[in-house]
Amino acid sequence: MADYTIQVESGRAGEDGKPSVGPVYRNSLAKDGFPTLDPEMTTSWDLFRSAAKKYPDNRMLGWRQTIDGKVGPYLWKSYKEVYEEVVQVGSALIQLGAQPGSCIGIYGANCPQWMVAMEACNGYSLLCVPLYDTLGAGAIDYIIGHAEIDVVFVQDKKIKEILSSNCKSAKRIKAMVSFTSTTMEQVDAAAAIGVKFHSWDEILQMGKEHKSEPIPPKPTDICTIMYTSGTSGDPKGVILTHESIATLVNGVDLYMDQFEDKMTADDVYLSFLPLAHILDRILEEYFFHHGASVGYYHGNIHALREDLMELKPTLFAGVPRVFERVHEGVLKAIAELKPHRRMIFHALYKHKLKWMMSGYSHKTASKFADFLAFGKVKERLGGRVRLIISGGAPLSAEIEEFLRVTSCAYVTQGYGMTETCGLSAVGYPDDMSLVGTVGVASTYTELCLEEVPEMGYDPLGSPSRGEICVRGKTLFSGYYKNPELTEQVMIDGWFHTGDIGEMNSDGILKIIDRKKNIFKLSQGEYVAVEYLEKVYGITAIIEDIWVYGDSFRSMLVAVIVAHEDNTKRWAELKGFGGSFTEICKMEELKSYILQELKTVAEKNKLRGFEYIRGVAVDPQPFDIERDLVTPTMKKKRGHMLKYYQTDIDKLYKSLSNERK
Repeated sequence: MADYTIQVESGRAGEDGKPSVGPVYRNSLAKDGFPTLDPEMTTSWDLFRSAAKKYPDNRMLGWRQTIDGKVGPYLWKSYKEVYEEVVQVGSALIQLGAQPGSCIGIYGANCPQWMVAMEACNGYSLLCVPLYDTLGAGAIDYIIGHAEIDVVFVQDKKIKEILSSNCKSAKRIKAMVSFTSTTMEQVDAAAAIGVKFHSWDEILQMGKEHKSEPIPPKPTDICTIMYTSGTSGDPKGVILTHESIATLVNGVDLYMDQFEDKMTADDVYLSFLPLAHILDRILEEYFFHHGASVGYYHGNIHALREDLMELKPTLFAGVPRVFERVHEGVLKAIAELKPHRRMIFHALYKHKLKWMMSGYSHKTASKFADFLAFGKVKERLGGRVRLIISGGAPLSAEIEEFLRVTSCAYVTQGYGMTETCGLSAVGYPDDMSLVGTVGVASTYTELCLEEVPEMGYDPLGSPSRGEICVRGKTLFSGYYKNPELTEQVMIDGWFHTGDIGEMNSDGILKIIDRKKNIFKLSQGEYVAVEYLEKVYGITAIIEDIWVYGDSFRSMLVAVIVAHEDNTKRWAELKGFGGSFTEICKMEELKSYILQELKTVAEKNKLRGFEYIRGVAVDPQPFDIERDLVTPTMKKKRGHMLKYYQTDIDKLYKSLSNERK
């Protein structure tokens, strides 16, 4: 393994009631201290303003229009055109009464208007407050009131959420701006609660007629209040300054400069992860900094492959579920091959993996295998992808290895949170020793583990395990209007993430659980539930899994979301008929799933109490509509227990009867 980190502090045993702390690690890029920022690049506005000046004619924002039900090719706006619109929108906001420090909401799916509104906030010292486009009226009502939002930019299909009687805070808004056009009905509905409603073209025209020069922010000014969805309670407003974002982007720059393939203005990124989420925002800011292009998906996540084939991006970023689907798609295609071709694919996989494990890059390990087999996998991602990034949750080692071997691209994982402005740990492509980990401390952060005695995690033990703590230049400034909560997570300059990590002596970090998502079974054994869901979730018959247990029981049970195609294929092989929903009710399917889970448990050497002893099967995915997951697809475990309580009780009753 290359020398990626340096140890800046030794670990220490706990004293005076304080927990033990493991060694502190920093990225080797910061071995002489954190790199200084270019004084001309200290705000988010600097990143865009300078790019618009340097690359005026480069393609910046792309989108696809739908005409008569058909989605067309990508259309583009240049950096110069976007800058002009940003000034017009910013000028219009000032005309509408916004002042530096005012909060401006943006509510909708990713699109050019979203980004123009965000850059207008940056350029006129306004605070951008993203609103997840999957949030309902209740959460929107809370955020508008809590952030005291003055103006909201809103996507067409989200207008009704703002004007709903459930969104009582809408009355405090001065104006609403549609991403596109307005109807008289919408204008009248807004007027009824005292809100002016404008179309996008009206705002651009207003800005032309009442032009105001930008009001550049200072580095320490608040750039955005980004609300995290949370698995329980009200959303938390994470305060991020301009300097934090500029620092993070500069850190990514320094990280990327280490590699053979440099970022250029010709690179293209497909934006489909929510812009209200820190990962997508940071990636787009990084692309803008280099004068590169960002194309937005056309709004249907289930037709993402169409956008991939049309845009042909060079960077593809997603959450693990996206790559699990890619993996499933390739395995399905392999399964349909003739036996001899299937055998050749697996032989080529083993051959290339062997050379990659020996230290060869993905480009040089086996050009023959890439030409013969793996180029087809690359084509599924558009054909030009050079870098694949996974974030949002740990990616399984099996899928990461598969992508590294077959995608013909660099593959890496990152780890971070909104509170760390995104990236706080990062992997290195082509280093197979990092597979299954989230890498090492990023450029401007320091990492350590802290003891969690109630869970038996000791950072001074072997292996070193504990709560992941982050310190550095990209941390948030606190939770908006919530100093008490800020004090709970910020202790002695360290942000306590709530994630449980395992770190080796080289400072390489692996995520193994959440601090809150661990429980003790009746026999006194602790269960790391997220780890088990990750292990069991790779099972082909499973789309998703929620593992449950409590201190009054000695066994684990689970609710399974069945994988529709694989379940139907199993039923067909067994001679069972009926709809997918009917198949999911069959006891034979539950028995089969339990056997598959047992096989996975044995393969991964799980302990006896970590085996799943009973399952309920749900044909529907865990969804936001039933309030089972957050917009970032994190499980709301309390809500899930309430929703599936009857199924859980039946499972435990059945298991109890079996033991009698």
